[in-house]
Amino acid sequence: MNRPDGGVNTQGAAVNARRPAARGGVGGGDKPPPAAARIVAMAREEYRFVTSTDGRPYAVAVDGSNVALPLRGKSGVRQRLARRFADAYPGEVASQSALADAMTVLEGIAEDTDPVPVNLRVGRDPAGAVVVDLGSADGRAVVVSGVGWHVADRAPVLFRRSGAMAPMPPPVLDGDGLAKLHALLNMDEPTFRQLVAWLVAAWIPDIPHPALVCKGEQGTGKSKAAQMFINLIDPSPAAKRSQPRDEKAWSRQAFSSWALCLDNISTIPPWLSDTLCKAVTGDGVVDRALYTDDDVVVLTFKRVLALTTIDAGALAGDLAERVLLLDLQLIDSERRRSEEELDATFTAVRPAVLGALFDVLACVLAVLPTVRLESMPRMADFARVLAAVDQTQGWNTLGDYLATSANLATDALEGDPFATAIAHLVDQAGTWQGTAAQLLEALPAPMVRPPNWPKDATRASGRVKRLAPLLRSIGITVDDTQRSRDRTRHKLLTLARAAPEEEPASAASAPQQGPLWPEVAPPGHRRTPPDQH
Repeated sequence: MNRPDGGVNTQGAAVNARRPAARGGVGGGDKPPPAAARIVAMAREEYRFVTSTDGRPYAVAVDGSNVALPLRGKSGVRQRLARRFADAYPGEVASQSALADAMTVLEGIAEDTDPVPVNLRVGRDPAGAVVVDLGSADGRAVVVSGVGWHVADRAPVLFRRSGAMAPMPPPVLDGDGLAKLHALLNMDEPTFRQLVAWLVAAWIPDIPHPALVCKGEQGTGKSKAAQMFINLIDPSPAAKRSQPRDEKAWSRQAFSSWALCLDNISTIPPWLSDTLCKAVTGDGVVDRALYTDDDVVVLTFKRVLALTTIDAGALAGDLAERVLLLDLQLIDSERRRSEEELDATFTAVRPAVLGALFDVLACVLAVLPTVRLESMPRMADFARVLAAVDQTQGWNTLGDYLATSANLATDALEGDPFATAIAHLVDQAGTWQGTAAQLLEALPAPMVRPPNWPKDATRASGRVKRLAPLLRSIGITVDDTQRSRDRTRHKLLTLARAAPEEEPASAASAPQQGPLWPEVAPPGHRRTPPDQH
């Protein structure tokens, strides 16, 4: 609007620049559009909206870190837009209904896009490099490929965050990083090398990871060691968790953390054993969405797990085949440290340890595509990672892992009264054949029947089928393909002792135990790092 003196009224233009939606009211007046419309306009200027592969809408800042923010919730974009609205329009506060309406519109915008992967802590970029989110406010990430690793200012893939995550310190180059980690742990060299391989594999997002079981008597520092391992892979204010009460509680925990530890496991109920098995290889949970009758939410996850226990026999058969067992040694009184001292030392050496682990991961990624195994054991993808570690580091982690797994299967079998009874029956009969009902009659039931002892023939048949891999590990074969020749055609179980095989050299005996703690320089004293990064 021109002034009488020929000048231009710039006051209104300045207001419109600050409040772009000030005009446009009914009848051309100065009444602003509804608050919900202004929130949507503000959000579209500052964020782009995507849908994850599991159907969840997220907002990603146009100029900022590559972090996917949920639209709702305490840490979501809703609260940020509410504050941004109050700053942009002094004297106005967006109502709950306006924010809810705006979120509904933004969810519709996100649904118009093709689904994209939204990762938690680790992911893969389009070139195949492993990307690890540092969890910092600036959105930095470590990018690891076959030629080395570096810290990127902006992650090349989308990450989501959760309240169960904590920031990870940036790694540093230090040629003594692995020795500094070993100095904090009471385990021999072969066991420590298996741990290093497991830590490295934990950052490879698209393979199953065996659950790490820290076993040892009281006083071996199992809980503290497991807490350190989780805080290396996926730091959390609650790295150790109690055993979940049901599958729904477990799925919420697993959805919020890439790696987590269940502490002091003494007994594992069947539902939890099955759930942990599925979490190792990949699981999904479908549940009804809140305040709806026909909409659902999907929680999908493949997780890195650690457990601490005194007795490995608590592990059920299926789970026993999906674990890496670390047997911790008793700490003598001269080497025992206070928790405060351990925490301080771990904090000091953690950047160097991370740098050393990323070094090993880069070496593994360089050779992994060419690694071939003569035979494929259970957890074959993890076994290939162990073979790659051995090839690049000159270790024998694969052989030690296979030998330990065989021993663990035997321990799990001895912890199952029904499996032990079957083994005794085959030892006495050599070969036994009959129906599941006849098997229950042939097996002497304990005076106090365990909860998992089959109550009828149907349950007995299912239990034998589930125990078949463990029975096979001690040389007992299970065949359920035959039928009785009478008109009933009942399914027959054939239990027989397999012919002995030549024991592989790697499993002939346990590796000799070396010194538990290596010589290591004090924190802050570093060797000359390699030049490849």
